[in-house]
Amino acid sequence: MDLLDNLALGFSTALQWQNVLFCLAGVALGTAVGVLPGIGPTAAIAMLLPITFGFDDPTSALIMLAGIYYGAQYGGSTTAILLNLPGESSAAVTAIDGHQMARSGQAGTALAVAAIGSFVAGTVATVVLAVAAPPLARAALSFGAAEYFALVVLGLIASIALASGSTLKALAMIVLGILLGLVGQDLYTGVPRFTFGLRELYGGLNFVSVAVGVFGVAEILRNLHDPRTRRRIVSRVTNIWPSRADLRRITWPVLRATGLGSALGVLPGGGHVLASYASYAVEKRISKHPERFGHGAIEGVAGPESANNAAAQTSFIPLLTLGLPAHPVMALMVGAFIIQGITPGPDVMTDQPELVWGLIASMWVGNVLLVLLNLPLIGLWVRMLRVPYSVLFPTIVVFACIGTYSLGQNPYHVLAVAFFGILGFVLVRCGCEPAPLLLGFVLGPLLEDNLRRALLISHGDPSVFVTRPISAVLLALAVVALVVAVLPSIRRKREVVFAEDE
Repeated sequence: MDLLDNLALGFSTALQWQNVLFCLAGVALGTAVGVLPGIGPTAAIAMLLPITFGFDDPTSALIMLAGIYYGAQYGGSTTAILLNLPGESSAAVTAIDGHQMARSGQAGTALAVAAIGSFVAGTVATVVLAVAAPPLARAALSFGAAEYFALVVLGLIASIALASGSTLKALAMIVLGILLGLVGQDLYTGVPRFTFGLRELYGGLNFVSVAVGVFGVAEILRNLHDPRTRRRIVSRVTNIWPSRADLRRITWPVLRATGLGSALGVLPGGGHVLASYASYAVEKRISKHPERFGHGAIEGVAGPESANNAAAQTSFIPLLTLGLPAHPVMALMVGAFIIQGITPGPDVMTDQPELVWGLIASMWVGNVLLVLLNLPLIGLWVRMLRVPYSVLFPTIVVFACIGTYSLGQNPYHVLAVAFFGILGFVLVRCGCEPAPLLLGFVLGPLLEDNLRRALLISHGDPSVFVTRPISAVLLALAVVALVVAVLPSIRRKREVVFAEDE
């Protein structure tokens, strides 16, 4: 009965007219931004985060941001299918077969399949979130400082294991993010750290400035530097609704991907990315005609899109129950909670049940609105892709700067956006992913705070981290994750050495 009562409370909150309007505005705005090339869900949330600063009701603000998240994901798959330009890393798998379908005149079918699969997966995953969140929150209440420290370490190490490219570079980005998160006055002593004598840095780096610069501005600079990332290959979209045969072919891929994505979404670091790749691999392996994959297989669109969206929903579980972001977008959501004066974690579910359950219920409302918006408006999204880049990019930068400046009416924040934009562009050019940096930036202060509290409680005895069972298990899992991340690099080096010997 508790679950039904909580869901009733959630829907009574989510279906209030103002919250429905904010959800509608969020999904529409998120889809529009996600559809634009070079702007993915992370950049969209980062640049639109400041507008929620002045909201009186934190529930409305978070419902709108959640809507922006879902909408940007839908839009990211749209650009992946129409332009072969994924709006997010998890949409890269969708582009493999989705763009081939678009090139063969089935763009409308591919977009409809992506929307249908996303809705089904999102609906099921919302139920999983509602069922799994309360027991996890109760378990989280038994966590002390040592357990939280170990959990943060596991999250950071897992993000390294799931990052693509060099493990060493991913680790370097984590460390850099942690160092940036420690800028400002010491929490316990008030002594300035890493401020270089600048009073503007005494309060620490502004979260929105870092996120907008590293993701939004850096992505624009990357697109301007390499025009090939902005190519357009799209024609008139027709035949939007899939046939009965298509619906039969996608039924089981959608169901399998929903279960897979729901399970992998709770993984820290990038479960939604892993889910889309795993779903594609599963569908190709069990298919009777695996040769069709890569050449326009409809299952190659339905599976990854369903897995991605299911994982996106369940990635809220560690955020709402433990206060830990599972990936960069959830890190931005942590920032949104903090901006509203709320500390995400197990206490939120008991102290502010209307907010938590209203947010969970709004996910289902948001998915319904997305289907109603995306299927009829596919033609509009295609026309938006024709906006000239000479108009698009300056407009994005202007709005990003205005939003960031509005946080504290301080021009320093705008300069910080420019600095981190250039830094993010340089990092991308060097082959470093900015996502681990943002995770380190968000989790760094939490890591330090729990480390110091655990050592204070244990009177400086570091064995507290391995003598407490939960902490020891989490640290052991972190070691396993690190080994998983390092072994492929060692194997590749050995193969190179053996090749040179031959």
